[in-house]
Amino acid sequence: MKFAPCIVIPIYNHKDAIGATVAHLAVHGLPIFVVDDGSDAPTQQVLAALALQYARQMTLLRLPENGGKGAAVMAGLRAARAAGYTHALQIDADGQHDATDVPRFIDAARAEPGAVILGRPVYDDSVPKARLYGRYLTHVWVWIETLSLTIRDSMCGFRLYPLALACELIDSVQLPTRMDFDIEILVRLHWRRAAFRSIPTRVTYAADGVSHFDVLWDNVRISRSHTRLVLGMLWRLPMLLAHKVMPRRGVVDETANERAEKRAVEPRPEAWWRIAERGSHLGMSLLALSCKLFGRGFTALWLHPVVAYFLLTGRAARAASDDYFTHLHAVAPSADTPRPGWLSAYRHMLAFAQSGFDKLAAWTGRVDDTDVTFDDPSAFEALIASGKGALVIGAHLGNLEMMRALAVRGDHAKVTAVVYTEHARRFNQVLASSNRDFARHLLEVGDFGPETAVLMQQRIDAGELLVIVGDRVPAREVGRTTDAQFLGASAPFAQGPYVLAHALGCPVYLFFCLKERDGYRMYFEPFAERIELPRRERAQHLAAWAQRYALRLEHYCRKAPYQWFNFFDFWASSKRGANGRT
Repeated sequence: MKFAPCIVIPIYNHKDAIGATVAHLAVHGLPIFVVDDGSDAPTQQVLAALALQYARQMTLLRLPENGGKGAAVMAGLRAARAAGYTHALQIDADGQHDATDVPRFIDAARAEPGAVILGRPVYDDSVPKARLYGRYLTHVWVWIETLSLTIRDSMCGFRLYPLALACELIDSVQLPTRMDFDIEILVRLHWRRAAFRSIPTRVTYAADGVSHFDVLWDNVRISRSHTRLVLGMLWRLPMLLAHKVMPRRGVVDETANERAEKRAVEPRPEAWWRIAERGSHLGMSLLALSCKLFGRGFTALWLHPVVAYFLLTGRAARAASDDYFTHLHAVAPSADTPRPGWLSAYRHMLAFAQSGFDKLAAWTGRVDDTDVTFDDPSAFEALIASGKGALVIGAHLGNLEMMRALAVRGDHAKVTAVVYTEHARRFNQVLASSNRDFARHLLEVGDFGPETAVLMQQRIDAGELLVIVGDRVPAREVGRTTDAQFLGASAPFAQGPYVLAHALGCPVYLFFCLKERDGYRMYFEPFAERIELPRRERAQHLAAWAQRYALRLEHYCRKAPYQWFNFFDFWASSKRGANGRT
């Protein structure tokens, strides 16, 4: 069937806003179905005038009495399908949504006709904070009910339905007819394996806007709907888990040859910097707010269901965790070494979540010097007393951020983190909002070119400690690695830290901060007074330094097996073979 979209507008007593809403939508030339949900006489008069003004484009439907937003939308969807249209763009009548985004929704639906296109609100300062945070609670429940983060926003009234899919559902299932309709139809479409795509769109709340959301009864209805959906999710749990390995409806099928070609041109497994940071900025901010209001103990309880969710939905991270523990157990086959499996993966992800939570606590002043001790402070104290700058190489092991937070708060040392923040930008924004000093000593880099070296040299000359990780490679440095034996297998390690140390001509130290029962213990040890890389023997020297670092990293991984947080296939490049290696 030929692609034929239209617009559906449910309305109830928005007489002052509907004229502008229709005018802004009419310019796109799409047929418009306006469904009057039992509005009062003044609104009916406005709608009658609009129907005459846009007679060739607008169809006015009237429900005899107010049935709720869901009832109006379903009536509009059925009417649109009966008129021969294939897709319906639902948009609220109150003018909150940006009508200029209509072509983006239409283009997305044309490209993927079987997908539900959802608006993902981008709010300005006009949004009521209570409503903003209240929405997030619903989003969390929807993510639990679908075992997925696919539905980014389940309450936005700006969305596009494939009519065959939507009407098949509303004709076979009794859906709610009030404000809870927008939520439940999406969850049930997800259960039917519909595909979803999200489009960011601006949402503005007018100061004199009319809202029909009943704070008491609509919240009761939404809570009742979530109860029903959670029970439905539990009953469908085996099916939903099976669906996670099956393509969703609306996704274009590929032939075996096409899939083979795709695998040939796409690096598999995916490079770490291309893996999307999971979790929303709002969710992280709510944890930060809860930490401030209710303390660490209460807020930490939320980590368990959150981690359980990501364990179920994070197949790639779970596989990487199993791979890590397989390597670890091969070189340290003792009773204390975790074996790969669901329990180990859960404890691994929980340790990662707790580490992030502790970073937040450190930057908000809820961790002090008594919670952190040095295993042997002599090397650190001697360096600080000398006033010299140094390069400190850490890893994604334990809590590297703890040192920087305490140093900044206590003025113990000038510590600058050299980071690849493309991968954790949302989390870093939360930390920055928790403490204004966070970003002051944060240096973002994309590679280790001459400009980066000059900038870092200035910091070293000023007596700063530059902290960098040795177990990640910047996106633009993918070819500049050297292999070293790590946990019984060859793995690629970045050359950048050693090339940088050579260029800076400064002392180099290793730093690890591990969580123990009584708090955190910091390990600060000399690595090299100076790293030299003779031109003719450069490759051999780089390999030697990388191997020395890998051995120390392995030592501390054995010491704290759940605290190495690389949730991707660290050994992948060596398995495939890489070009451009030294």
